[in-house]
Amino acid sequence: MAEEVKVFRTWSSPFALRVIWALKLKGVEFDTIYEDLSNKSPLLLQYNPIHKKVPVLVHNGKVICESLVILEYIDETWKQNPLLPEDPHQQANARFWAKFGDDKVFQSIVWGVLMKDGKELEEGVLASLENLKYLEEEIRGKKFFGGETIGLADIALGWLAYYLDIFGEMLGLKLIDQEKFPSLAAWKQEFANAPIIHENWPDRDKLVNKFVAMREAKLGKETPK
Repeated sequence: MAEEVKVFRTWSSPFALRVIWALKLKGVEFDTIYEDLSNKSPLLLQYNPIHKKVPVLVHNGKVICESLVILEYIDETWKQNPLLPEDPHQQANARFWAKFGDDKVFQSIVWGVLMKDGKELEEGVLASLENLKYLEEEIRGKKFFGGETIGLADIALGWLAYYLDIFGEMLGLKLIDQEKFPSLAAWKQEFANAPIIHENWPDRDKLVNKFVAMREAKLGKETPK
């Protein structure tokens, strides 16, 4: 009997992209349902009534929400190409960096830099650089956070390999500088160019337009006529 695997996502969400990457790395076939978050489908609201967000994974009628939880479910369900190592300490380490990415790195860069201006933006840049220093130390001497292969922490932090350059282009900033963060810069390139990762990046121009509009809406600016 064929398995039913569905992913509810948006075209632009880096959190939903994690689920796509993980399923493709595992070689799992799935159907994609694209959501418009300004007009959420009844199914999305039924499957994720608490957060009402993407991604949502539906596997043979079972519903799993929250991207990091979904990644662990995928890894437990389909054993090929493991995302987590066997060693419990290394597993804990991978989970720590994945969570650090969401709680600190994403928050400081997206909400502290992209959605700020002036003095607040400068403070956000400093906080972001501090967080990136920890990642630089962790990745030093390794190809991926998972060692020789892409693992849980790489997938969780993977948005940095594409979205960060877009944010930098918009703001005239380069947060991951080759001189300051040589190991992180090398990881960024290695990860972004891995075939399954590279093939699934969203359209760059569309992302630029989306984030410019988000930033302007947040800062209360009108688009110049």
